[in-house]
Amino acid sequence: MIDPKTAWEPYKPSADNPWDVRKVGHLYRRTGFGATRAELEAGVADGYEKVLGRVLAGEPESADFGRTSEYMSSERSMPPGAPQQRLSAWWLDRMLKTAHPLREKITLFWHNHFATSNAKVQNARFMLGQYRLMYRHALGSFREMLVEMGTDPAMLVWLDTTQSVRGKPNENYARELMELFSLGIGNYSEKDIREAARAFTGYEIDKGKGAFNTRKHDPSEKTVLGKTGTFKGEDVARICLDQPACPRFIVRKLYRFLIGESEQPAPELIEPLADLYRESEFDTGKLVAVMLRSNLFFSPAAYRAKIKSPVDFAVGIVRGLEGTAGTLPLAGVLEGLGQVVFAPPSVKGWDGGPAWLNAQTLLSRNNLALALTSTEDGRFGTRCDPAALLARHGKKTDEEVVDFLLGLFLQGDVPADSRAKLLDYLARTKTTKYPVYWAPDDVTNHRLRAVAHLVLTLPEFQLD
Repeated sequence: MIDPKTAWEPYKPSADNPWDVRKVGHLYRRTGFGATRAELEAGVADGYEKVLGRVLAGEPESADFGRTSEYMSSERSMPPGAPQQRLSAWWLDRMLKTAHPLREKITLFWHNHFATSNAKVQNARFMLGQYRLMYRHALGSFREMLVEMGTDPAMLVWLDTTQSVRGKPNENYARELMELFSLGIGNYSEKDIREAARAFTGYEIDKGKGAFNTRKHDPSEKTVLGKTGTFKGEDVARICLDQPACPRFIVRKLYRFLIGESEQPAPELIEPLADLYRESEFDTGKLVAVMLRSNLFFSPAAYRAKIKSPVDFAVGIVRGLEGTAGTLPLAGVLEGLGQVVFAPPSVKGWDGGPAWLNAQTLLSRNNLALALTSTEDGRFGTRCDPAALLARHGKKTDEEVVDFLLGLFLQGDVPADSRAKLLDYLARTKTTKYPVYWAPDDVTNHRLRAVAHLVLTLPEFQLD
C-alpha cells in the first residue's frame, strides 16, 4: 500500500531501507539507460544525495560529443530526405554517449507524448528540429514547449495544420492538443475542438520554419473551454494550460514513465504534484526532482515495476558492456523489437508496458543480445565483447564471472536457482568438445560470451 501522506517526502536512507547497489541501479535505469560497473560502485560510495544531484544536473557534454552530434545532423549528413534508419541512428548515438542521460530520457518521454512520425513528415530536418525543441524544454517549461509545438514544422505536417485555412479548418491539431497533449479525454467538448480548430487556421511553413499567415486565418470570435476571444493557436494552448486537468494529466503520464505502469495512481497521489506543477509554471525539472527524491520512487512499489522499452533494453546492454555499437544496424534491429525513434506507430505513441513483449519481440530481444555479445555478428563485431570486459575487471573463476554479470545487469536480483543454472552451464561447457583449431583462450571466451548472453535473456532483465 502507498501512503499518500509520505509518498512524495524525500527518501532518507536508514538501516531498514539502506542506500545500496540496488537503489543505484534503479536510479540509473529510470533516469537514463542503465549503469556501468564503475557507476554502480561510485553510486554506492558517493551516497544518495551526491548521486541524485549528479543525475539531475548531468555532466557537461564533451566537445567531441558536440562535434559528432552536429556533424551527424548536418545538412550534408542529414538532408531532408535522409532515410529513417540514419535519423534513428543519430539519436541512439546521443543516448549512448551523452553525459546527461536524464535529459535525453525525458526528451524520449516528450517524443512519445508529442508522438510525431517521419513516416508522414518525410523530412529529417523537421524531425531534428522537433527533437531540439523537446530537448531544450525537456527539464524546463512545459508551458513554453506546448505553445511552441503549435508552430513546429514537423507537427504542422504531422497533424495537417498546414491545410487548415479560413472556412476550412482542420480539427486534427485542436483535437490532439486537448486529448493527448494537455487535458485528456473527458475534459473538453466537441464544440471546443471545432472552435479551437478555427484558431489554428493560417499556420504554414515558410523557409523551413513555422509561420502565421493572417490572410488564411479566421479572425472571428471563438469560445474555447469557457473563454471567448479572437483567438489564435497559441491562445488556445494557453487556455488549455490554465485548465485544472492539464497538470494532472501530465503528472499522471510522468508517474507512469518514472514510477510505475502497473496501477493507475490514486487522485490523492497525483494532486500534490499537480499543485506543484501548476504553481511552478509547469517547471518539469522541479517536478521530476520531487519524484526522483521521493520515498515512493525508492519503494518496493516502484522497483522493477516497468517493462524495459526496446531502446532501454538495447542501449542498456551496450552501456553495461562498456562497448560501442554501430547505431545504424542497431536502429534497424529496433524495428523488430517494436520501437523506432522518430517513427512512433500513431499519434498516441507507443503503448508501452506489456505491449512491448510478445513471442516475436521476446525472440528478437534474445537475438539482439546474442548479436551484441557473441562477437560473431557482422553488424556489431567485437565492440561489446563480454570476455574483454571480464578480463579488464579481473574476473576469472566461474563464481566471479557469474556474480559480476548478475551484479552489473541485475544487481543480484535473481533467484538462487538462476545463479546455480548459470554456474552449471559454465561447469558443463568446460568439458564440451570444441573444434580442434580453437585455442584455449577461444574456448574460454566463447563460454564467457555465452553466459553473458544467458544473463541478458533472464526474465528479470526485461524489467526496468
